[in-house]
Amino acid sequence: MSAVIPSSLATAAAPREARPAARSTPVRGTTTRGSRVALRGASVLACVGLWHVAASQRLNLGVVTFANVPPPAEVLDAAWLLLHSPRLWSHLSSSLLRVGAGFASATFVGVALGLLIGRIRWVHDSVLPPLEVLRPIPAVAWIPLAILMFPSSEGSMVFITFIGALFPILLNTIHGVQAVDARLIASARSLGTRGWRLFTEVIAPGASPSIVTGLSIGMGTCWFCLVTAEMIAGQFGIGYYTWESYTVQNYASIVVGMLVIGALGMGSSALIRWAGNRLMPWYRPQGSAA
Repeated sequence: MSAVIPSSLATAAAPREARPAARSTPVRGTTTRGSRVALRGASVLACVGLWHVAASQRLNLGVVTFANVPPPAEVLDAAWLLLHSPRLWSHLSSSLLRVGAGFASATFVGVALGLLIGRIRWVHDSVLPPLEVLRPIPAVAWIPLAILMFPSSEGSMVFITFIGALFPILLNTIHGVQAVDARLIASARSLGTRGWRLFTEVIAPGASPSIVTGLSIGMGTCWFCLVTAEMIAGQFGIGYYTWESYTVQNYASIVVGMLVIGALGMGSSALIRWAGNRLMPWYRPQGSAA
């Protein structure tokens, strides 16, 4: 007499290929693109409104005080002066060149080392430990050594931005390589893919989503380190402008410099994500609120 297998056990014992594909959970509260843009704009306006109330009322919450924080109107006036300043382009171009050079160098080194460390065991064991020792060191602590290492102040500032971007790119690349499905690599090898082709045609594309994430984070930390970099000997740059405003106690200009760095960092990170999505048509993140 044949035994009757419960349906639950039969489903669990069925091959993976025979199981029905899991349905993706629909995103609740799906809205149109226009309403999403309006919601984002409203959230920014709400933050500006809270800032205006706190600064104009000189709120003192004990732990934090807004007595010396400039209100949005003063910051807007300072931004208008900077916009009409003949030094604006010099500040922007200097910062963009430093961030661009540091980020490009960090991308080349971080992705190359990440692919090797994530794939080759002896490289992982010999190269990653000293990098892990260097990773927690803050960018400001590198300033004295950067001054000693580089004959020009420009090289020192580029090096600081390079350090800021390197480790997010490196670690995300390592994670991406290690997360590539082993069955995919085995299938490629069974078809004769070896050596450099395995890296370029299987491992690198499989790790690309993590690499793009690392590039986006690295760009943000690159701008984060800009003020530290331009403290060395900068005469131009948004970071130098922010630091100079602090030394002369021009508080509104400090906020302007911070907002410009934030806007440039957000825009450049968004550009990297956009380019990554265009270069990875096969990748669709699971559960994204698209």
